Amino acid sequence: SVGGTSSGINAEYGGAFSKTRQQFMRDTSFNYSQTYIDALYMELSMEPDDEGNSKMPDVNYLHIWPRGHFMMIGLPNRDMSWTITLFGPKSIYNNFQTEAGVMAVFQEHFPDAIPLITKEKILQDCLRTSGYPMVSIKCSPHVLNKTMLLGDAAHAMVPFYGEGMNCGFEDCLVLDSLLEQFSMSGALSRYSAARVEDVQAMCDLSMYNYLEMRDLVRSPLFKARKFADNFLHALVPSFWVPLYTSIRFQRSLTYKQCWGNKQWQDRIVDQALICGCVFLTCCMAFILNSVI
Repeated sequence: SVGGTSSGINAEYGGAFSKTRQQFMRDTSFNYSQTYIDALYMELSMEPDDEGNSKMPDVNYLHIWPRGHFMMIGLPNRDMSWTITLFGPKSIYNNFQTEAGVMAVFQEHFPDAIPLITKEKILQDCLRTSGYPMVSIKCSPHVLNKTMLLGDAAHAMVPFYGEGMNCGFEDCLVLDSLLEQFSMSGALSRYSAARVEDVQAMCDLSMYNYLEMRDLVRSPLFKARKFADNFLHALVPSFWVPLYTSIRFQRSLTYKQCWGNKQWQDRIVDQALICGCVFLTCCMAFILNSVI
């Protein structure tokens, strides 16, 4: 929808398929891109057990069934139920035409989830609907004339970091901060420069996190890196801040700075691994030479 102000400024927060943004695209100075990822999503429900308890442990955590090119996740609810979301390619959903097809997918890829969700609930949820697409949208500028784009109208993103709504709220914080320093026209003229790179970085981070969740979390090297990140953060918290921590719990860093911080940390880790390998090779060579 579009909201007006007493200054004659229109603010559009109409979602990923914003009609106002479509009008922006008539302007030759407006840049726009959209990417549909090769995955659809579908929600299922895992009810509490007969005593009202959660069927899975660790009710304060996200549960992931990573399967390389696709995944299923579980998010806990306060009533001890779980919202289960399947993210997968169209080829997975092509099997969801019959009961046998649905159960074949779950028996092959998620056999441990069947007694938790129950066969009846799986069939009910999977056969009543189809998978929904996910889109990532980038555009600039976010302000044309006296109309500005906010939220998903300006930066729709895939849901794998859970930052879409937070980004929308932060749009308002950034605009409010500019209004404290400048007039309305001055704030609007500076808004895009203050916001576009950050939200586009978050769009990229959301894309990256899908790869991390569905695939990388299975890697021993990834787990070792996570351990190192947490260890270094505990040792020198102001110097080494893991990516997830910087995004979710550090308002002092922008999304672009979080992304840049991770790239810097990756270079440090890569160099440390190379130095370690060289050191071990030299040690082995010295030992072998001594033995000979």
